[in-house]
Amino acid sequence: MGSFSDVDATTSSAAILDGMVRSSASALMSRQKADGHWAFPLEADATIPAEYVLLLHYLDARDTELERRIGARLRALQADHGGWPLFHGGDLDVSASVKAYFALKAIGDAPDAPHMQRARAAILARGGAARSNVFTRVLLALWGEVPWRAVPAMPVQIMLLPRWFPFHLDKVSYWSRTVIVPLLVLMARKPRARNPRRISVAELFVEPPNQVRRWNANRRGSPAKLAIDLLFAVLDRVLRVAEPLLPEGSRRRAIDRAWEWVDERLNGEEGLGGIFPAMANAAMMYDCLGVPRDDPRPRAALAALRRLVVEEPDGSAWVQPCFSPVWDTALACHALAEAGDEASLVAARRGAEWLASKQIAGVVGDWAARRPGLAPGGWAFQYANDHYPDVDDTAAVMAALDRIDGARHRAAIDRGADWLRGMASRGGGWGAFDADNTHYALNHIPFADHGALLDPPTADVTARCVSALATMGARRDDPAVKDGVAYLLRSQEADGSWYGRWGTNYIYGTWSALAALNAAGVAHDHPAMRRAVPWLLAKQRADGGWGEDGRSYWDDGPRGEGPASTPSQTAWALLALMAAGEGRNEAVARGIDWLVRARNAEGLWDERHYTAVGFPRVFYLRYHGYRAYFPLWALARYRNLVAGNFAPIIHAL
Repeated sequence: MGSFSDVDATTSSAAILDGMVRSSASALMSRQKADGHWAFPLEADATIPAEYVLLLHYLDARDTELERRIGARLRALQADHGGWPLFHGGDLDVSASVKAYFALKAIGDAPDAPHMQRARAAILARGGAARSNVFTRVLLALWGEVPWRAVPAMPVQIMLLPRWFPFHLDKVSYWSRTVIVPLLVLMARKPRARNPRRISVAELFVEPPNQVRRWNANRRGSPAKLAIDLLFAVLDRVLRVAEPLLPEGSRRRAIDRAWEWVDERLNGEEGLGGIFPAMANAAMMYDCLGVPRDDPRPRAALAALRRLVVEEPDGSAWVQPCFSPVWDTALACHALAEAGDEASLVAARRGAEWLASKQIAGVVGDWAARRPGLAPGGWAFQYANDHYPDVDDTAAVMAALDRIDGARHRAAIDRGADWLRGMASRGGGWGAFDADNTHYALNHIPFADHGALLDPPTADVTARCVSALATMGARRDDPAVKDGVAYLLRSQEADGSWYGRWGTNYIYGTWSALAALNAAGVAHDHPAMRRAVPWLLAKQRADGGWGEDGRSYWDDGPRGEGPASTPSQTAWALLALMAAGEGRNEAVARGIDWLVRARNAEGLWDERHYTAVGFPRVFYLRYHGYRAYFPLWALARYRNLVAGNFAPIIHAL
């Protein structure tokens, strides 16, 4: 494609940019579904397709043709280091590599095949399968590969604990809750995989599993943190001794309560919690409880999992962790509203109608445990997940509806705003699914080695809520907006950036925060904005773009840096700079030029790198839609600023 910066800043250059915006908008509109929504694939690492293969073998419900296609994908994902990373270009991850190797062996790959030898050597060089995380060791225990003492104690009687107890399901995140409850039943019953091919991965252990004495060797951190971890490890050993002594009646009652809990939230063919790990655990729970395979509940659980499969034209297949239609549709609507031509606005209005129909107004979900009496009114991430709306989607949808046709959707917007304000945590911030989910001591329990047991307030989610509420008329006079702005100002990093919990990473967080501060009426010369701008400028790459990979989530990782510029992260940086009043900055023109040059023949962009995250350092995401709507949004915003002589941006995002 041509270079926009090569064109003189004249009427003709504006026309060229406008033509690019229109063609990219047209390409995005071509992906719109008949009912008005967008749904792009959502990709994680090798663990999800590997776990799906192993689930089919666990249940002896094999699909050999699908396994063949998934096997092709797993082999293609193997990296030069011999193992499987958590994101494109990442380092070997032991847990992901163990699962991928295990799945390939189950599919039929010979252990002496070159790719299997490379994988095995790489895993053993890093300590072997004994260094896997807790959830991988649970899988290995279900297959009889490790003893159950390799897994931290989690008695099913947790289901009977009162809310005042130090550990309670209401005190952990929604994703932890939906994964843990069926898992508690599995850990109580200790079933064994059917394993029709009698597969074992004993060769992945440096020492035999029954000789391993220290299974929780992955903990890192300061001496104080490690001391707390040690205390919880001692408590875990005490609990392991005490668990068999607990009354059998309490065990039966707890299993029944877990069963009822899952039944209530099963969510039909959308699946428990709308996420793969919870769905898979639910399917195994029903199996170990003896529920017939043709019962509607396990049938729905398995159907929900099968719907997540993506079959590629090249003959390979993979499995999504969940669907993202509400998020995709809201962001696509924002991009098309920014594009602003009549065709784009028609498509955005169709998207808005679909979004309005997805508001959850009749179900009081788990969030009410912390906010009893609050009326529902949020939106979920998936097609349907009524027990678990999230405030990030709710804010993005509200802002889209308000911009596209606020009068038509006023009732839905107001209902969402009431719920959004009610979900604010103490201190002014917002978590994603629950309020005040800040029992930080629980992150030290041995079961929580992934570090994401909780859902505390974060800058990026808070920013979206501030953005949505601030543009509804009250701006900083709204107490929730005022408190949210104060939270954002307090959470700015010393270098001027903001942390991005759900997008990678500091580029995403900084865009989110600057958009919110601008929407709330914070002046462009405010010290927070002035500190953020130099940080963004310093992170621009030599080619004019921006890029940051998952390594930035480690304490010693480089912030705002990565191996390559990416379309979505370049768009975030540009939107951030424009929100901070830097539209005339030469760096913005260079970034726009990079986006123009990076467009593909379709009028969209290509992006192999993962620019989002599920759990930092553990689970990364590649939204296939990010390459479509975010760059279009940035190009259209720049075109509009140029046409309006760089007047202030008045939109939420």
